[in-house]
Amino acid sequence: MLDDFSQKKVIGQVEAIDLPEQSIFDVPARIDTGARTSALWASNIRKTDNGLVFKLFDVESKFYTGKDIICNEFEMRQVTPSNGVAEDRYMIKMLVIISGKKIRARFTLANRSTQKYPVLVGRNILRGKFVVDVKHKHIGRA
Repeated sequence: MLDDFSQKKVIGQVEAIDLPEQSIFDVPARIDTGARTSALWASNIRKTDNGLVFKLFDVESKFYTGKDIICNEFEMRQVTPSNGVAEDRYMIKMLVIISGKKIRARFTLANRSTQKYPVLVGRNILRGKFVVDVKHKHIGRA
């Protein structure tokens, strides 16, 4: 068991992540061991004949590119955010780099404009890969 622990990368409660397929880098993400699923700030989400189309972030974010992202593989999931009110959200897979580790992970798409961090990293990404040291921020940057 100790060997398993030593193989995991230590990260802090906030980490800068990269979304390399969208050429978006150094996005601050809240690491939340209490959240089952990770979430990305998305806007202008719509289902079309070409698939699910959305923009990452919104015009008020410095990470906003205005570029449409099209996902052909997506699903609808019911999630219960911290406010306790269940809501339906689209879920997609996206490549993310956290502390030097490339992970193709599932994210729900949500309006995170009122949140401090535009990305939430939950247990679906953390499990088996990372140990979170909540006393620190940004310790896992490679």
